[in-house]
Amino acid sequence: MISEMERGELGGREAAAVLGISLRHLRRMVAGYRKEGAAALAHGNRGRKPVNTIGEEIRQRVTGLAGGTYAGCNQQHFTELLAEREGVHLCRSSVRNILLESGIRSPRRRRPPKHRSRRQRYPQEGMLLQTDASPHDWLQGRGPRMSLIGAIDDANGKAPHALFREQEDSQGYFLLMKGIVSRKGIPVGVYHDRHSIFEISAHDREHETIREQLSGKPMLTQFGRLMAELGITPISARSPQAKGRIERLWGTFQDRLVSELRLAGVSTMEEANHFLPGFLDRYNARFAVPPEQMGSAYRSAEGLDTETLFCFKYDRVVGADNVVRFIGQRLQILPSPQRMSYARCAVQVHVHLDGALKVFFKGHYLDTRPAPPEATRAREQVTTATTTTPPKKRAPPKPAPDHPWRRWVHR
Repeated sequence: MISEMERGELGGREAAAVLGISLRHLRRMVAGYRKEGAAALAHGNRGRKPVNTIGEEIRQRVTGLAGGTYAGCNQQHFTELLAEREGVHLCRSSVRNILLESGIRSPRRRRPPKHRSRRQRYPQEGMLLQTDASPHDWLQGRGPRMSLIGAIDDANGKAPHALFREQEDSQGYFLLMKGIVSRKGIPVGVYHDRHSIFEISAHDREHETIREQLSGKPMLTQFGRLMAELGITPISARSPQAKGRIERLWGTFQDRLVSELRLAGVSTMEEANHFLPGFLDRYNARFAVPPEQMGSAYRSAEGLDTETLFCFKYDRVVGADNVVRFIGQRLQILPSPQRMSYARCAVQVHVHLDGALKVFFKGHYLDTRPAPPEATRAREQVTTATTTTPPKKRAPPKPAPDHPWRRWVHR
């Protein structure tokens, strides 16, 4: 370009545009070319050693420590140890370059990146629901911190139901599923994380009772038992990315729902739950997508006894006095036409979502009433009397005068 400029075949502005430099810098280069020739176009630092280069002595020291004293340390840890113990202050990238030039690789092997692809949506509404909870400051300090428990349909992106709770708990998921079943029907599958609400922990599996082992049935949580009774297939996600659809839903809600709650002046959990259905209708109208197949895979819940399904169930054994004890409460079982006494029978206590207790025996409801309290005061008085009176100590036995031990004389 400069030669063409010197011959007058090219203008300065055109040459500067082709070289991608300013016209002023091009004129500076032309002046150097006229004075020193092509050597003036080379950078002045070419062939010079950089000022901030790491000396060969430090490089050898780092290499020796990496293969000796600190062998087996990963590069980040090794860099920190050099600064703390050896007084060698280098950045991690410099240490990494020194080690790679010496053929020393990091002992920590990283997993190779996996190819990920977007999963296809389920073709029909109701085939799969993704469920989760999102703890967040939904009221922005105007009220308590809450958790939003909800679900999203994988086929069309609609949120069939959601509710606010103080925290993520089993009762919240029971209320969520009850609302979905009453409004839409019974879905085919539910996609959830590996929370202890959905899966039995390893600690509980280790302490499995003999009766549970002999039954041959897997241990289920209360929510897992509900899924089995409703005929819903539970699917556990192995990572947050696996249920990314509902994770993105929480991102949208934490943006839009928080603003709308503020604009509506909501400051309590009751007001938030009252506001939520209208918001879900607007969200579904705005963000829902048409499914691949029309129709619905939800099964009808007509004739379903929701009262006996959406409750917590616990196995108990009736005492000899026909009393069932459950979390500090005593229920007296009354005689029925089937049996006069249920002593030593295995029954099932149902705890409903409103806190009511009911006792069932082989699927039949048993009439109960609160049992009278135990006489704890009398028992405490007896215990106190026995503990305050110390027992008499027996005197150690004395040998008789003619005992062989007395006749023995040490000489």
